[in-house]
Amino acid sequence: MKKVYLYTDGACSGNPGPGGWGAVLKYGNQEKELSGGEPETTNNRMELTAVIEGLSALKEPCEVELCSDSTYVIDSIQKKWVYNWQRKGWRKSDNSPALNVDLWQRLLPLLETHKVSFVWVRGHTGHPENERCDQLAVAYYTRLRGK
Repeated sequence: MKKVYLYTDGACSGNPGPGGWGAVLKYGNQEKELSGGEPETTNNRMELTAVIEGLSALKEPCEVELCSDSTYVIDSIQKKWVYNWQRKGWRKSDNSPALNVDLWQRLLPLLETHKVSFVWVRGHTGHPENERCDQLAVAYYTRLRGK
């Protein structure tokens, strides 16, 4: 399997509000930047979307080191919360509805396709790729807000 590095970030102006996401994929000396957004969304939706879009851009199963500042995304997977929500019909431990089910349903098959390991980084602390992803996300929602 090819070893790919995926860096992701999501941002939102207001929560909810206009939002953007950014992803940087690195393989060897190749680099690809992706970004997008929505006019009315949340920060967590943009964090999840960045991961989904980054993994979806891979053309074959890969070993992926995913670097994110989102404890929501990383903890939900590593602590197996999302799998428990799914098993319980997308209900949380307090029986309230799980959030962002549509995105989790898109992400889980991608996690089965690729061998993904997670690295958490503190946001806005100078990590070059995390900062770049944030710039991509903010630039996207800034354009949305300007329309």
